[in-house]
Amino acid sequence: MNDQQLFSAKVPLEHAGRRLDQVLAELFPQFSRSRLQGWIKRGYVSLDQQTCTAKQKVFGGECVSMQAVVETVHHDVAQDTDFEVVFEDPDFLVINKPVGLVVHPAAGHHDGTLMNGLLFRYPELKHLQRAGIIHRLDKDTSGLMVVARSMSAHHALTKQLQERRIGRRYRALVHGEMVAGGSVEAAIGRHPSVRIKMAVRADGKPALTHYRVKQRFKGFTCLDVALETGRTHQIRVHMSHIDYPIVGDPVYRGRLHWPKGTPAVVIAALRNFQRQALHAYAIELNHPGNGEPMQWQQALPNDMAELITLIGQNMS
Repeated sequence: MNDQQLFSAKVPLEHAGRRLDQVLAELFPQFSRSRLQGWIKRGYVSLDQQTCTAKQKVFGGECVSMQAVVETVHHDVAQDTDFEVVFEDPDFLVINKPVGLVVHPAAGHHDGTLMNGLLFRYPELKHLQRAGIIHRLDKDTSGLMVVARSMSAHHALTKQLQERRIGRRYRALVHGEMVAGGSVEAAIGRHPSVRIKMAVRADGKPALTHYRVKQRFKGFTCLDVALETGRTHQIRVHMSHIDYPIVGDPVYRGRLHWPKGTPAVVIAALRNFQRQALHAYAIELNHPGNGEPMQWQQALPNDMAELITLIGQNMS
């Protein structure tokens, strides 16, 4: 099913000599340029009631009429899934993703995902790529995510993400005692032999992670981590690469270990912690509509907070 809406505007005189698709992108910023070009090609745009082309030069003063045909891009089933909405307005959402919730359907997870839940609560998201999701968290990473609710917001937020203007901060508990913070700049690509893993590779995509010490314990360190890029499993891969793997990580941690003399209560807690100790606790961005700086923070989930407290009480 498609929705249609008629738009019209007058071409400003100062745009004389420019391409029509360039002018439309400024007159209707809620739509991407590629979408506008597609509508021109399919005859949904007229200039003074005449057919036109994307490369056609305008003189200024013409009347543009455009039949915006917004296609349904999602046919995934809408399902009521559990996630907390931290903020919402007509442009976007900020949600708190719980541990165990897969972000979008994939092999082995065809439904019951965050995307299914978004389509249930916000049916209008069926018109947006990935139901408005502009970035993702791993299944067992908790915390804050941003979801666009309109095409204009999707375009603006995606641009901020690409230009590294959306700040994302994480709390991580890692094995080992870090002396000081630092950065890891190492390209990441698919592991050459294990399909579910990523790895540091010379031919991978550039990736940059910053970290600083939040708390230091015997055998463990709690970190504040900031992303410059957003590669799959980036923090998990980078921390493992520098030999400080994230506690509980089933893929990148390697053999479970702890310092000699660790109390039995801590060992039991580590054995029972069956997911990576990683939480997206803060996010900041500029509002996609009015440009206002905004930020949110979310407390650690109980399981991770309790583990850090237990280690702090017994491993200081």
